[in-house]
Amino acid sequence: MDLKQFTASVAQIAEEKGIPYERVIEVIEQAIAAAYKKDYGKKTQIIRAKLDPATGKVKFWQVKLVVDKDMIYSEKELESLKEKKREKEEEGVKKIRFNPERHIMIEEARKINPEIKVGEELKIPLETHENYGRIAAQTAKQVIMQRLREVEREVIYEYFKSREGEIISGVVQRIEGRNVYFDIGKTLGILPKEEQVPGEFYRPGQRFRLYVLNVEKSPKGPIVFLSRAYPKFISKLFELEVPEVASGQVVIKSIAREPGSRTKIAVTSTAEGIDPIGSMVGQRGTRVMAVINELGGEKIDIIEWSEEPEKFIASALSPAKVLEVRMGPKNKAIAIVPEDQLSLAIGRDGQNVRLAAKLTGWKIDVKTSTESEARTEEEEEKIEEEEKVEEEKEKK
Repeated sequence: MDLKQFTASVAQIAEEKGIPYERVIEVIEQAIAAAYKKDYGKKTQIIRAKLDPATGKVKFWQVKLVVDKDMIYSEKELESLKEKKREKEEEGVKKIRFNPERHIMIEEARKINPEIKVGEELKIPLETHENYGRIAAQTAKQVIMQRLREVEREVIYEYFKSREGEIISGVVQRIEGRNVYFDIGKTLGILPKEEQVPGEFYRPGQRFRLYVLNVEKSPKGPIVFLSRAYPKFISKLFELEVPEVASGQVVIKSIAREPGSRTKIAVTSTAEGIDPIGSMVGQRGTRVMAVINELGGEKIDIIEWSEEPEKFIASALSPAKVLEVRMGPKNKAIAIVPEDQLSLAIGRDGQNVRLAAKLTGWKIDVKTSTESEARTEEEEEKIEEEEKVEEEKEKK
């Protein structure tokens, strides 16, 4: 077997699969070591190979673990093991059965390498063989195919794991039950029902932008979970469309989203002279419209974030105009609005005030100025009654 030519062939396959060249050499070395062990080694031996890709030459070593007497079972302990049929642990260190093919005593090891320590591996050079039998060659082939598949899965997993929290492009491949499977390049991604946008339709061949939610390992390879409903999907879309967000000059402080319906975003500027809302909207609304179109028409309210809760809550209730915000205990706030703004402030099915509460982190109660005045009178009467009760108690 011409190892130089063989290595070049496997490297070409690996390049197509996106596997690093060093990993390919590692796989070939494991396969050659397995073939060597099949024809010239013993079953319990640990054999490693080192391939020089330039020359095709291979060197072989037998590897032994350096041990001392405290690490191995004595004859009495082995007898005890046979009776109890269980492993014994002493002082938290698991002992081993000494095998001369896999282990070497520290005294013997130091005759070969005087600087070696207990627990290290000793490499003993072996005679190089270039001819292998049919079974050994078959073993090498199986090892290469199996390891290349494993390495390919590892590379794909690492690639998508590093892209968690980012946006990728995918094409709908098929729909199975409630899940949509996307071709995302090196593997398939899953868009579960709970991460889909209500009212959005998916047809094979359609291209979508998707948020990489999570990547998990499985026996069949990596599983990439995708989302189009996750709130951070919005901020990542704005990063693509708004250079100021990508550079950090405009910061998205919080997002409240009801997928497919409406989103509220609070933004602030970190640089003087930059209008955060204007940057997000873009000239003639081009930037925000690009995001809205990607989301299939989902409405987006962009408001300016403020450290002052009263100001922030008032802005969060836009497009309604707020006259006053009264702060209460336990993160509760009352927003006072004109009579004609009440329905706008609350929104259809309470959506506007619900999103404003999520965005600000405050429980918001919307009242009209008339209701507020009536409530104030009731509170004053209640306080007066409580004071009278207290005075009567003192008289008694």
